[in-house]
Amino acid sequence: MTLTPQGYRPRLIDSKFETYLNTFGAVYVRGPKGCGKTWASRNQASSEIQLNRDVLEAVRTDRAIALKGDAPHLIDEWQKVPALWDDVRFEVDRATGKGRFILCGSFSISKDEESEKLHSGTGRIGRLDMRTMSLFESGDSDGSVSLRGLFDGRFESTDVRQTGLEELIRLSMRGGWPWLLDDGADAGIALKEYIRSVCESDSTELDGVSRDPRKMMALIKSLARNESTTASDTTIARDMSENDGERISETTLSDYRSALERLHLVWYQRSFDPNFRSPVRVAKKPKRHLADPSLAFSALGLTVDSAINDLKTFGFIFESMCERDLLIYAEANGGELMHYRESDNKEVDAVVELPDGRYGLF
Repeated sequence: MTLTPQGYRPRLIDSKFETYLNTFGAVYVRGPKGCGKTWASRNQASSEIQLNRDVLEAVRTDRAIALKGDAPHLIDEWQKVPALWDDVRFEVDRATGKGRFILCGSFSISKDEESEKLHSGTGRIGRLDMRTMSLFESGDSDGSVSLRGLFDGRFESTDVRQTGLEELIRLSMRGGWPWLLDDGADAGIALKEYIRSVCESDSTELDGVSRDPRKMMALIKSLARNESTTASDTTIARDMSENDGERISETTLSDYRSALERLHLVWYQRSFDPNFRSPVRVAKKPKRHLADPSLAFSALGLTVDSAINDLKTFGFIFESMCERDLLIYAEANGGELMHYRESDNKEVDAVVELPDGRYGLF
């Protein structure tokens, strides 16, 4: 019997989750805070421990407390006690059986901690990256056109409901956060608070390193202004100085960007290499995205009216929403999302490649 929460909305990752539990001794689910990791994990789990304040000190004293429970046993926010990773790996090695543990966390431990203290878990712990909801998962798309169907030649022309510009703007403004799907939720207020929390507390709680909230906010704003582009760190630093008056060194920018990556608030759409002989030079820089288009929308202080009056900026946010969904659909089919750009700026916004080598250009 699982701990599936009442009102749980099925996610496309559910099927892959089951496959991983049948393949590995433990599964590690990672993604931005609020994307639905805990609920998706409870949907698979038979028991659970949350490393909140009530139990954290006890677990640090005796880590065995966190390992007790019926399989699959969920350890939520495990990274607060990083040594639990090796404990889980040891338990998986010690006894037979698949799907014994689920590790869930809203931020990753540092690379130094990982390299110095932890075994990789290769072959024992499978890693699942979870995103915010696609429009299909949130119920805003009926799914009548399937990505798999396009690849398998099963596409049939179908009537679709008309979607106006204002609705597209509101969907990108709300984003794919499960907690914002309730009637009456104010996405503008909620996401402003979300970003404030990232800047003032989450980015420091990662490792106890104090980071300037003003500079972190300026970085997020700059990433929003450069959403869905291949802007370099040098470009980002210059943009922060010119638009927000925040000067930042290369070293500090790298550290702040790394903090956002560890919070899973930034993802990269790497460059596609078609691997054919050609004199054309292919750009290799990845496109950079915030975890959800709503973060860019909120960071820039956009409203429906201001987005309508600045369609160039909204265009990049809309592209990000499309690519977020393509990423989710591609990963549900075992594939990957990339982009393609030649040196003369001829480009393809999105390339979906499946494990068998087939690819589609969008």
